[in-house]
Amino acid sequence: MRIGIINDMPLAVEAIRRALAQEPAHRIAWVAGDGAEGVACCQADLPDLVLMDLLMPIMDGVEATRRIMAQTPCAVLIVSVDIEQYVNRVFEAMGHGALDAVNTPSLSGQSGEATALLRKIQNIGWLIGQSSIRQASVSTASPSPSAARRLVAIGASAGGPAALAMLLKQLPRDFKAAVLLVQHVDEVFAAGMADWLAGEAALPVRLARDGEQPQPGVVLLAGTNNHMRLLRNGTLTYIEEPRSHVYRPSIDVFFDSLVEHWTGDAIGVLLTGMGRDGAQGLKNMRSRGFATIAQNQASCAVYGMPKAAAELQAAKEILALERIAPRIVELFG
Repeated sequence: MRIGIINDMPLAVEAIRRALAQEPAHRIAWVAGDGAEGVACCQADLPDLVLMDLLMPIMDGVEATRRIMAQTPCAVLIVSVDIEQYVNRVFEAMGHGALDAVNTPSLSGQSGEATALLRKIQNIGWLIGQSSIRQASVSTASPSPSAARRLVAIGASAGGPAALAMLLKQLPRDFKAAVLLVQHVDEVFAAGMADWLAGEAALPVRLARDGEQPQPGVVLLAGTNNHMRLLRNGTLTYIEEPRSHVYRPSIDVFFDSLVEHWTGDAIGVLLTGMGRDGAQGLKNMRSRGFATIAQNQASCAVYGMPKAAAELQAAKEILALERIAPRIVELFG
């Protein structure tokens, strides 16, 4: 994989170089010392992946991510020091299309940060190289009667935080359906993202707890690196299997669990994101008779997952982001 590094700290660049040297398949295409230089480098020589620092002079990583995704879209991974202290900026960058975030590895090589960086890069490599469409079986097993409520299931990836914030902001305070979110985000950031979304939404937002049921008028966000599933008894759980899915939690796994076990009305929504996760699951939801919506290309930060859904004819409706929440309210009004 050809990788561009945008970072103004020489020691951080050297630490990243040493981490990448552990994997012979990775080659450094170029190094830029600030966001503006990085944007120019992408225009001149687009890499497979950009490793983006957050805090830089001239142009920071959030703005650089925005410009790269608008002008020369490619995969962006935030690699910065103490990212837990800058979760809001991480979410801003993800809102513009960054796929994930990880701490800058140390020069000492004694921590697991280099391993974490390489694992994130490997996952992104699988994601941008995906071409096969998973064929999931649609079960008609009788679900639990306790689950007979209205539910909105939303999946998002790159660009998702900003899209979710806009959508949730438009849902009224008296909205009665349960809302469940699966966003491709590391569990390190999940709690911070739930708090951030709670500040944007009229409805309460928090992490989904293992063993609880979806709650009317409450937004629950998948909160671990395992897959969230709905069980036959109507409760939510987190599971490791299937291990083959690149991103955890998987949108497809969650959507398919609703197909198997949800008894009430449901709306499936697939928002901006790279790759194909959620497309087959959304199609399975449509086959089951649930309403399905995909975000349109013009309003997507990254038109990957919704595009895959459109190709599969998984979405009954394809709407601009600002039209999705009003349509949900119309359907469940």
